[in-house]
Amino acid sequence: MRKRALGVVVALVLVGMLVGVGPTWAGHPTWWPSRAKSAQIASDGSPRDARLTIPRIGIHRLRVVDYRGVTDDAPGTRIQNRGIAASPHGPHGGVGPGGIGNYQITAHRTAHGGVFRRTPSLPRGARILVDAGRWRYVYRVVRTRWVDFRSARSLRRQRAAVPGHPGATPHRGYLTLSTCATPEDHARGDFWTDRLGNPQHRIDKIAVLVRREPRPR
Repeated sequence: MRKRALGVVVALVLVGMLVGVGPTWAGHPTWWPSRAKSAQIASDGSPRDARLTIPRIGIHRLRVVDYRGVTDDAPGTRIQNRGIAASPHGPHGGVGPGGIGNYQITAHRTAHGGVFRRTPSLPRGARILVDAGRWRYVYRVVRTRWVDFRSARSLRRQRAAVPGHPGATPHRGYLTLSTCATPEDHARGDFWTDRLGNPQHRIDKIAVLVRREPRPR
């Protein structure tokens, strides 16, 4: 009996550790919609430009430019170098605003205006608002991921339709906000960069689509 009771306790602890961190885990926050509700509030996923607002860190209607490619490639870097944000689509990119799958947005943290300088501080539950067309898509942060630019596996996880789970079929809308971990890398003595100036690590905030509402005028 004592062994059985211990097994139950261990199982409950493991479930508690997994609650709210992703789509394939045991639970989720109370504001995370069901799959059916997610399908109702999602867009068709078509790529398009958008405007990004993150009230918690003072970002208001930041321009997000859509392009065909992958996160932090040369075309995306050129877009970011204009002091705005970039959103890749295509075979190894993401979906458009509000789509089922992984909507990916990248921007600079320490250069060209540093528009994402405070995104690593976003806590779980923080709201992220994306305006596209006549709709506003409301996302909530659910977790943080670190990406290693020197690891193909890590990059596949970042760009997966279900963030962190290559090959999984998405049933909800996700958002990956990605920016550099340059200050953290430099603090550890890591000064490596690729040919485009990307440091070894990126800090991603993963969010889930929770609501759609008419875009404010």
